[in-house]
Amino acid sequence: MISYLITDPKYYSNDVILFEKNLSKILKTKKVDMACFRDKESSNYEELAEVFVRVCKDFNIGRILLNENYKLASELNAHGVHLTSKQFDEIKNAKELDLYTIISCHSFTDVENAQKKHVNAVTYSPIFDTPNKGEPKGITKLREVIRSYEDLDVIALGGIVNEDNLKLISNTRAYGFASIRYFL
Repeated sequence: MISYLITDPKYYSNDVILFEKNLSKILKTKKVDMACFRDKESSNYEELAEVFVRVCKDFNIGRILLNENYKLASELNAHGVHLTSKQFDEIKNAKELDLYTIISCHSFTDVENAQKKHVNAVTYSPIFDTPNKGEPKGITKLREVIRSYEDLDVIALGGIVNEDNLKLISNTRAYGFASIRYFL
């Protein structure tokens, strides 16, 4: 099961020096197979994204993604992009840039649409209780999605903060888990 780190300026900072220091510290201490730069508020997004890609490459992270911005992901030679659930129409553009493409899904309909558009993977969320993210789907729904879409890599996301959460997810045959707070 792959581990997928997602950043948030609340925990990493949008000060370039602090961001690099905080990211490096986490990458030294936690197993990270894939990482995504996610920042929806900082005015220096591009500068931070550049630092993120460089640091992740220094740590040999297998897949380095940017959230939403597939054009910048391509420019910075990131491996891919993690699109939001409002960006289904952008999948084709990201794939044309030869980017590994993940999209956020919150329903079976979302997952089906993603599969039809040939994404590489989906996140399905929220699995557990997460602030401001609505009703948790739970492990049973996660299992149903994985069984229904066996040829699609499904990554559990949402409220994954400890080893107990990971044990529950690992019993579902999920491709992996994604989290912000687990890695802190």
